[in-house]
Amino acid sequence: MGLMFGYDFTYTWELVVDFFYVIYPYGNFAAFLSLTIGLAVWHHNHEKRAHIIPTRFNRQRREVCFMPKDTTEPVFVPWESLSAWIIEAQGATQYGIHRQYGMGIGFYQGETLTSLEFQCAGLPLAISHWEAIRGYMEYEVNDLKSIQDLQDLQGPDDPPHEGLHTFRNARARMHQQIREGTRTRLSGFFWYLYHVMTLWTIPNHLVEWEVRRLERIGKQALPDAMREWSEPLPQDQWAKPSEELLRLSEQVRQMQKRQPHRPITEIFAEVERTHPTGKRHA
Repeated sequence: MGLMFGYDFTYTWELVVDFFYVIYPYGNFAAFLSLTIGLAVWHHNHEKRAHIIPTRFNRQRREVCFMPKDTTEPVFVPWESLSAWIIEAQGATQYGIHRQYGMGIGFYQGETLTSLEFQCAGLPLAISHWEAIRGYMEYEVNDLKSIQDLQDLQGPDDPPHEGLHTFRNARARMHQQIREGTRTRLSGFFWYLYHVMTLWTIPNHLVEWEVRRLERIGKQALPDAMREWSEPLPQDQWAKPSEELLRLSEQVRQMQKRQPHRPITEIFAEVERTHPTGKRHA
């Protein structure tokens, strides 16, 4: 800034140094305060895992286990009786049009709807959440890599979460690209520089520690009935899809072959209209 106003380099450097000594106590305080708030929020959210039990899906039993709020016993619901919906809301403010999206699943107990809803960043993402669940239950999709892995950093024997293996895979792929000539050595230098500035593998170690901690807390919080329900079954005891679901699924596939460019959501809706008692995830 001093050079722009015609001052020499020595005066500008002294100005920068003096300015640094003036503001660095405030910067240290702001960094400490931000770290404290971040750790407090992290601890608060992680402590919820000891009390909030997530919904679980068991494809061998073809059942879904809910733990409704303020209850002590889980509720087991047949997979084909589960309802799923997408939420789309739109409103106008002084800043423009505001849109919100979400996905929900639930079931009826008599006249009471027990549901679980959460926000999504967009409509396609909300649909993708449901398709990931349906893929796991109906097509035995075991990991997100089978559906989508944008960075393709998961090896065939790697765990599904991020961690040290993703860092090593990214580094190996970078060196492979340099050998193949699709990436320059200068790009590789900046790759190393970026990861050195972001503390090398410390973030990956923290992710793996957090995953292990969440798994330990989650298993401890499960009721005995849910833990027994989650145990694997012999293959001859696995539940089978109903005839109605198989029939509706075949209709969806045939209609998609006849109209390959038609949105799959419209095909599902048409099959649902022609069969009022059809399953929503045919």
